[in-house]
Amino acid sequence: MPVPNINVRKASTVHKVSLPGAKSTKAASKKKDEDEGVDAHDGWDEWAHGKALIKPPDQVELTEAELKEEVTRVLTANNPHAPQNIVRYSFKERSFKPTSVVDQMAVLFVLEGSLLHQDSDEARGLRAKEGRTEETVTAGTEAEPDEEKPETPATPIEDGGEAEEAEEEDRPDSAASKTGKKELKVTNQFNFSERASQTLNNPLRQRSCQTEPPPRNNFSATANQWEIYDAYMEELQKQEKNKEKQKATQSKSVEKSKKKMLLMETQNDDASKVRKSSKIFERMVSQNIYDDIAQDFQYFEDASDEHRGQEGTLLCLWDFHYDGAKRLSVTALCWNKKYQDLFAVGMGSYNFTKQGRGMLVFYSLKNSAYPEYIYPTDSSVLCLDIHEQHSHLVAVGFYDGSVAVYNLKEAGPEPVYKSTAKTGKHTDPVWQVRWQSDDMDNNHNFYSVSSDGRVVSWTLIKNELVFTDIITLLPNGAISEGPEDSQQASTACGTSLDFHKQIDFLFLVGTEEGKIHKCSKSYSSQFLETYVAHSWPVDAVKWNHFHPKVFISCSSDWTVKIWDHTINTPMFTFDLNVAVCDVAWSPYSSTVFAAVTTDGTVHVFDLNINKYEPICVQQVVAKKTALTHIEFNPIYPIIIVGDDQGCVTSLKLSPNLRKKPKTKKGQDLPKGPEVEIAKMEKLLSLLREPEQSTG
Repeated sequence: MPVPNINVRKASTVHKVSLPGAKSTKAASKKKDEDEGVDAHDGWDEWAHGKALIKPPDQVELTEAELKEEVTRVLTANNPHAPQNIVRYSFKERSFKPTSVVDQMAVLFVLEGSLLHQDSDEARGLRAKEGRTEETVTAGTEAEPDEEKPETPATPIEDGGEAEEAEEEDRPDSAASKTGKKELKVTNQFNFSERASQTLNNPLRQRSCQTEPPPRNNFSATANQWEIYDAYMEELQKQEKNKEKQKATQSKSVEKSKKKMLLMETQNDDASKVRKSSKIFERMVSQNIYDDIAQDFQYFEDASDEHRGQEGTLLCLWDFHYDGAKRLSVTALCWNKKYQDLFAVGMGSYNFTKQGRGMLVFYSLKNSAYPEYIYPTDSSVLCLDIHEQHSHLVAVGFYDGSVAVYNLKEAGPEPVYKSTAKTGKHTDPVWQVRWQSDDMDNNHNFYSVSSDGRVVSWTLIKNELVFTDIITLLPNGAISEGPEDSQQASTACGTSLDFHKQIDFLFLVGTEEGKIHKCSKSYSSQFLETYVAHSWPVDAVKWNHFHPKVFISCSSDWTVKIWDHTINTPMFTFDLNVAVCDVAWSPYSSTVFAAVTTDGTVHVFDLNINKYEPICVQQVVAKKTALTHIEFNPIYPIIIVGDDQGCVTSLKLSPNLRKKPKTKKGQDLPKGPEVEIAKMEKLLSLLREPEQSTG
C-alpha cells in the first residue's frame, strides 16, 4: 500500500482591518456593485472596501527561502499497537526465533449484511421458496402497450446510423425492450468477475504449517472369518504357482551356473596350481643358482672376528633389483612382522624437480630374482608401514600428499583405501606413516606427517578413510590454536614420526627446522617437550625397542644423537663426517644401532662395547651411490639397505656385531627385556653422574 505524503507549507498570518479614511469611497463602490448586479449590504460594504495588512508585533519574520521550504511528513500504514516481539520455535535450528512478519491490519468495524441482488440465483431461490413468481424489473419506467414503429431506412449520410439502431435494440431501455422481447440482464457492477478469472486460490498458511499434507485415503471394510479364509487360500495358491515357475526357471539357471562354476573352478584351480607350482620351481631354481649365498646365510660365521677384538664385519648376501623400477630410488623399507623373509620396498625419487611415477614392491629372501608383489603408482612412494597383527595391510604415503592402504589379499594393482582432496589429504609430500592399535570400535587406524605441518590420524571405516587432524605445526615451533594460525605459511614441516613402544599415546615428531617435538594424542594444544636437536632437517627419529626413555635421531648435519626424553640435551652425539640418511635400532640389543650415509657406508655402533666409535664401518656400494634407508630383520642377523639406484642389498652381521652377554659355566644366559633395559640404564647412569656432580 503506497504511503501518502502530506506537504505542509509555512505561511504568515494576515489580519484585515478597516480604516476610517475609506468612508468616502463607500458610495462609489455601492453604485458600482449595483451596476454589476451585486446585492450589496451594509456588512458587505464595510468588509469589502478599505482593507489593509497589519502585522502584529510578535509575528515571526521568515525569509523567502524559509517560506519556499516544504516540510514533508510521511504517514505509514503500520499499526502502532501491533506487537513487535512475537517469538516462535524453529524446528530447523532447534531454538526460539523472533518473527519478522507482523500483521499490521487493524479491524475497526465489521458488518455482515443479508442483502442479495434481485437477479442472482440465491434471490431467485428465496423467491421460489416463498411462492412468489419471478418478476422482471426494468431499469427504466413501467412497460407501455405495444406500438408499431415504422421502419426507418439506414441513412448512409449520417455516420453510424445503423450502429445507433443496433445499440437501441440492444439497450434494455430501448423500444424493443418495451415490446414482448426477452429483456437482457445487466451485469453486476459491484462484485462481478469473469468465470475465466475464478481460479482456485490456495488459502494462506502460517509458517508453522506451510508444508503440503501427505495424501490420505480412508478405507473401511468388514472382515469375516470366511473372507479371511478365502484371502489366505488365494494367497497360498499364488505362492504355489510362483514357486513352480521359480523352480522351472531356477533349474535351468542352476544348470547353466553349475556349468559355469565348474569351468571357473577348474580354471581357477588350474591357475592357482600353476602359480604355486611356478613359484616353487622359481624358488628352487634361484636357490640352486645362489646356493653359495644360501649356505652363507645359514651357516657362515666370520672367523676373523676372533682376531679383530671387538670389531665386526658385514657379509653381502643377495641383491634385490627389479628392471621395471629403473631410474627410481629406494625411499622406504619395512619388514613383515609375521613372515620374516618378506619385506616391502617403496620406490620413488628425492629429486623434487623431476617427479613422476612410483612403485611398491615386495621381495622375499627365498627368491631374489623377481618380486613377489608389484604395485605401480602414479606418484612417488616416500614412506610405508606394514601392520604388525594384520600383515596383509600396508599403509603408504605419496609425494602428492595422499595416503593409501594396500591389501595383499585383494587382487588388482589399486589400493583398497586412498585419500583425496575431499577426504582431507595432505597438500605436501607425506614423509612418514605409522600403524597404531585399533580404536574403541575395533577400526584400524594409522598416523601420517607431512611437509604441510599436519599430523593426521586416518581411520579405516567401511570403504573410506576418515581423517582427524591431531596437530598443526607453525613456523616458530608452536601449535596452531585457530584457523588464522593454520592459514599462515608453515615452514616447520614435519619430516619424521615415531610412536612409543610401551606408552600408546606418546609420539615424537621431527621437523625441517631440526627440532624434535614430544607430543600426546590426547593433549594437542601444546607440546610436552621440544628438543633443539639438529641444525638441518631431522631425517629419522625412532624410539628404543627396550628402554622406555631412550630415542635416537639423525640428520643431514652429519650427526647421530641419542636422547633421554626427560632431558633436553643429548646423551650421546656421533659425528660421521658425512650426511646421515637413516638410522635404526637393532631388535636384539638395546645398545646396538646402525646408520647409513650418502657415501655408501654402513656404520654399526654398540654402546656397551664402545661409547665413542663404531665397531663396524663398511663400504657397501660405490661412493657415488648414496644409501637412503636401513632396516634390521626382526629375527635373523640380517640388515637390508637401499640406495638411490633402486637396489636393495642384504647384509649378514658377524658374531661381534651381535654378541650376547657372557656368563660363567653352568649358568643360563639371562633372558628377557629386563637385561637390555639394565644395559642401557647403566650407560645412562654413568652419563648422569658427572652432570649431577658438576651441578
